[in-house]
Amino acid sequence: MANPELFKDLSSRRLTWLRFKRHKLALVSGGFLIFLYFIAAFCEFFAPYEPNWRNPKAIFAPPQEIHFIDNQGDFHFRPFVYGYSLTINPETWVREYTQDPQQTHSIYFFAKGQKYQFWNLFSAEHHFITTASGQYLHLFGTDKLGRDIFSRIIYGARISLSLGLIGVALTLVLGVLIGGIAGYVGGRIDNLIQRIIEVLQSIPTLPLWMALSAAVPVHWSPLGVYFSIIVILSFIQWTGLARVVRGRFLALREEDFVVAARLLGASQLRIITRHLLPSFMSHIITTATLAIPGMILAETALSFLGVGLRAPVVSWGVLLQQAQNFQVIVLTPWLLLPGIFVILVVIAFNLLGDGLRDAADPYGGHQS
Repeated sequence: MANPELFKDLSSRRLTWLRFKRHKLALVSGGFLIFLYFIAAFCEFFAPYEPNWRNPKAIFAPPQEIHFIDNQGDFHFRPFVYGYSLTINPETWVREYTQDPQQTHSIYFFAKGQKYQFWNLFSAEHHFITTASGQYLHLFGTDKLGRDIFSRIIYGARISLSLGLIGVALTLVLGVLIGGIAGYVGGRIDNLIQRIIEVLQSIPTLPLWMALSAAVPVHWSPLGVYFSIIVILSFIQWTGLARVVRGRFLALREEDFVVAARLLGASQLRIITRHLLPSFMSHIITTATLAIPGMILAETALSFLGVGLRAPVVSWGVLLQQAQNFQVIVLTPWLLLPGIFVILVVIAFNLLGDGLRDAADPYGGHQS
């Protein structure tokens, strides 16, 4: 049994961190998500190719295997992949690729490769992983146009992951603002806000998303479509958080510290921002963390159905559009790899949210 005296002099943040560290899965998930966001932020450097670069010699080519030992049994310190040998099946007319030991493509790290525009700020040509000029590297295979799936997944991570963060940030603003007004002011304003929330929550989510997404003009730029999807998703997601904030405000607005602040002449804005919100900020952060995967899944679903983000934008949902045909899935299952990353990110955010939820009550874990 832990001694409570060891924790009485620790700050709330320190206690929260100690509690969070006990959740090993949450720590691993947090590290995994930080790694993915780092890759997404510098996707031009980590991707071997630009997302729309094509290799006409490799259409629907399978993933290449990394080797250190060649067919002769010789060990190589530098990893390499074998090139493709293409044959056409005379009966099914299906492309069939095999490894060609005569084509050895060495893999280089932090070396010069295809030129790119880093964040559209300056030109660069160094990549984390690349091959020599005239050679190719397709760790996750290629699609119907010969585009590298590995590079497109890395570029798609920037869109899908950032959309979740920005969308939840907008959801937080709407939920905290509207829910706070309803809970603190009460009366007719509270009743009106609750009726609006009930109407929005009664509408099936997916059809509403599809209807709003279909209303986005087709001539809008990719950036305009990107932010319109964020607004559409946030327009639906804020209702749940608003009700949570309203309930907390109703429970806290008559507490002694709030009454004391009101008697001392504090303004309503100061009471809300300096006294009410900090008292359950950890709960808001936890709710936001758990809402991010929902936002990512929503974008993936809309883009998969063709009413969300559209090419030339590269997101995980857009990449999964090619996997709608079951024949494509049977013949080229590597096109489903973007969906694996969606699953991993959703699981990681849920595990991280569980850890943050446990850490929100740091004193609860020291009773046994």
